[in-house]
Amino acid sequence: MRHRKNTFKIGRNAGHRRSLVANMLKALIEHERIVTSETKAKQLKRYADKIVTLAKKNTLASRRQAIGELMIRFNSLTPKEFRASRKGDTSSYNSDRKIIHKLFGELGPRFSARPGGYTRLIKTASMRKGDRSAKCILEYLPE
Repeated sequence: MRHRKNTFKIGRNAGHRRSLVANMLKALIEHERIVTSETKAKQLKRYADKIVTLAKKNTLASRRQAIGELMIRFNSLTPKEFRASRKGDTSSYNSDRKIIHKLFGELGPRFSARPGGYTRLIKTASMRKGDRSAKCILEYLPE
């Protein structure tokens, strides 16, 4: 029996769903606001709140857990890029490194006093052009 095994399948298999959630989470962390379909936003809201809770802990284990959840792939830096990054130049980083720094450097401390509910889901009146599905905005709260 499938009691208490509720999952938003979104018409995708498990691997595709995991990649979709990871990519949308990266976009949400980077831009702090995304526009998507209502079903995807409801699914993503669960993961977005959990990832901020990990960022609030700010331990090595929580950092590694977040890296796994977001499917972060670090590109190896050449010695020249590594020296430049130590001086503060982060242009050679891929965007994944910047996302982890933003998550643990900005979002974690921003919500440190808040017990939960870090995201807001705003339904829009507009429909997606191709299939008329309801669109909505998912964003992190300002404070």
